[in-house]
Amino acid sequence: MNEIIFKDLKIDYICKQNLKNSYISIKQHREDDFYRAKVTLKTPKVSNKFIVDLLTQKELWIRKQILHMELNQPKKVNLEDEILLFGEIYSIDIEDAKELRELLQKIKKNTKENILRCYDDFYKIYSKKYLIIRVKYFSQIMNLEYQDIKFRKMKSRWGSCGSNRTITLNTQLMKIKKEFIDYVIVHELAHLVHMNHSKSFHSFVEKYFLNSKQIRKELKKINITDF
Repeated sequence: MNEIIFKDLKIDYICKQNLKNSYISIKQHREDDFYRAKVTLKTPKVSNKFIVDLLTQKELWIRKQILHMELNQPKKVNLEDEILLFGEIYSIDIEDAKELRELLQKIKKNTKENILRCYDDFYKIYSKKYLIIRVKYFSQIMNLEYQDIKFRKMKSRWGSCGSNRTITLNTQLMKIKKEFIDYVIVHELAHLVHMNHSKSFHSFVEKYFLNSKQIRKELKKINITDF
């Protein structure tokens, strides 16, 4: 991997002979407690002129993405004082955080690892209370039956639906907006009808979530591991 300096932009450059096209990706990269945009360019073997022309053509789009990421830093809480719930940061003293306070009080060694484990345990408890109700609500609207619901912390997906009709939901869902949560639930329930991401699948989702395309785009911008 090489680094390209394009005007004031630092870009990681990867040349792969087997690539048919060129690709530009922008992801959030953590530096200390701040997230910065990391731009990566991948191309087959091309000339320097091709690279410069491509970056010039895509410069406005790149800068817009960088600005968006820098203005939308992942929300971080002060452990033992705050909690992230439904996309907003609240005091740990709120009624909904009662179980979290109880878990923290039981800690024998007040290490960061133990504290984070309490937060994870709380989100699993809260998920079972909140998500089961929402899944039942949408399953009735969509006239679909599932076999079981499971909850676990996942690093790469918000949910899944197996061929055995078991829906698994990420306990990290409790940290994002309620509208996003509902979309994920509808998305997974839709897999009971279409076990793929075909055009038919997305059309089915849109029957119950009219702005599903926009929400899907917003969810892709959220890095689950940032939480």
